[in-house]
Amino acid sequence: MAEANWYVVHTYSGYENKVKADIEKTIENRHLENEILEVRIPMEEVVELKNGAKKKVQKKLFPGYVLINMYMNDDTWYVVRNTRGVTGFVGPGSKPVPLTEAEMRPLGIRDENIVVDFKVGDMVAVIAGVWKDTVGVIQSMNESKQTVTINVELFGRETPVEISFAEIQKK
Repeated sequence: MAEANWYVVHTYSGYENKVKADIEKTIENRHLENEILEVRIPMEEVVELKNGAKKKVQKKLFPGYVLINMYMNDDTWYVVRNTRGVTGFVGPGSKPVPLTEAEMRPLGIRDENIVVDFKVGDMVAVIAGVWKDTVGVIQSMNESKQTVTINVELFGRETPVEISFAEIQKK
């Protein structure tokens, strides 16, 4: 069997949660748990100011879209495509195109988790990317995005920079 990939499905605006629930119910009813692995609506936490009060709320990152991690075959394509509220897969014509690793990175979606031996306050060296050969102290870690934030000196002052776990090593 081919490998599972993330695909983007276009939905009617406002139907994202209904589409997610319907696909999950269909997975359960048709026993497709091993073919359609995960259905996700990318969300971000934002602070809204209403009536002078700050309130944290979850907002959809991409209204009108749902992400699905699945093995693409005729059955899974049919199930997703014929779910009420789905207008189609993102891709040319009727051929769905999977997301690349680079497209998934900003979404915090990662197939493999990197196990690290460092923590906040540790000194690390950047071994790849734009900040290669830079040394800094970890200010914060984001396990879900697999990134750390370190301060680097830029134009004579400390600036926080987010760097992938894969691009650093403990000093």
